Parts: sequence; structure tokens; C-alpha cells
Amino acid sequence: MAAKDKFHAVVRIALEKEQWKITDDPLRLEVGGTKFEIDLGAEQLLAAERGEEKIAVEIKTFLSDSPLTDYHAALGQFLNYRLALEISDQTRILYLAVPIGVYEAFFKREFAQISVERYQIKQIIYDPIQEVIVQWIP
Repeated sequence: MAAKDKFHAVVRIALEKEQWKITDDPLRLEVGGTKFEIDLGAEQLLAAERGEEKIAVEIKTFLSDSPLTDYHAALGQFLNYRLALEISDQTRILYLAVPIGVYEAFFKREFAQISVERYQIKQIIYDPIQEVIVQWIP
């Protein structure tokens, strides 16, 4: 199984363990003549007064030799997907899913933290071995 497929399945299982219903795999959008495919769409029924919470999740593996290069690609993709969602489906919140090892090794660096804060990147940190979500970073 390819790494992308493996991590994709891991994040899906982890979300389902937290009672998320996967609604789209992938979540397809068309905005301004451009087609987008975000890895997952999910929803969770919350307390009656809050209604449904809907998310979109872009899953990244960061498997190249350069986590910075991987981050550049992920950031561009994330920002474009967030814009597409703002235009076509404002009910969904976009998250970037990254494995715990990458989070510990790269996303805790000062530059990465400044960038994530500046660009308001919501993250899901997952453990690919345990197939669980370790942390939600809103």
C-alpha cells in the first residue's frame, strides 16, 4: 500500500474512532472553473444547541528529505482549499492532518509555529501506528 493511501486510511479510522461520520472521500469542489479534491469531508452531530460541525481534512505525510519543501507544498494547497471552501461551502472548517513525528520534528520549530499562526492553519495531529488523533489544534 502506498504511503499516501496508508496515511489516508489511518486518518479516516482515527476520525471514525472519535465519532466523525465521513461524508466525502474525497471531498470534491468546483470553484470558478477549477476542480478541487480535499482528502476527506466529515461531520459530527454535536449537542442540539450547536447543531452539526463539519470539517474538511487535507492529509499530508511529509515523507521527502525536506520537511520545509513538503510544508511549502502543503501550505499552498491548504490556503487554496480554504479559499475554495470559503467560496463554496462555508459550513466546513479545513484542517491539515500531520503525523505526530512530523509535528514533533518540524511543526514545533519557531518558524513553523509563526507560519501556522500567521496563516491560521488548523491541525489534526495523528499517530499513524495507533491510528488515533493525538491533538486538535484549532
